[in-house]
Amino acid sequence: MASGDTLLIFTALQNEPPANNYATLDVRNQHPVLDFDAADDEHAVFSGVLPQHYSGGGITVELHVAFSSATSGNSVWKVYFERIGNQIQDIDSDGFASDREINIEASSTCGKVKVGSESFTNGAQIDNLAVGEGFRLKVQRDADNVDDDAAGDAELLFVELKET
Repeated sequence: MASGDTLLIFTALQNEPPANNYATLDVRNQHPVLDFDAADDEHAVFSGVLPQHYSGGGITVELHVAFSSATSGNSVWKVYFERIGNQIQDIDSDGFASDREINIEASSTCGKVKVGSESFTNGAQIDNLAVGEGFRLKVQRDADNVDDDAAGDAELLFVELKET
């Protein structure tokens, strides 16, 4: 597989909300979005299987985000991988690897989508995930981060995973 090729795409409708502090499902002009509050750290979780065509070059995560009202400011996001694998993770508890941060500036036109990305190296940053293994991806708006100053909800439309 070549660098930049898509591995997986998650939409707002594929969210598996955690028990608390979860992003809420909403619709904007018939586009499903996940609303992440500006005042609280909220999360979304997506499950998948790493495709057989992944060649081990690392994974770039892209977040496609609009804002409900902000036309300036920045949002700060944390992204975490959790390897489930075969006999790896006890699914009675969480085992997410350390986060990587993505910063997304609000568009000057409310409703226009901005894309932010971060590359994760193969290995510990993706929780040693291997081809064909199940995993979860957690996305969090880090609302209490001093650099997150975009007002109102951030609206997550898509998450794309690409070969780095």
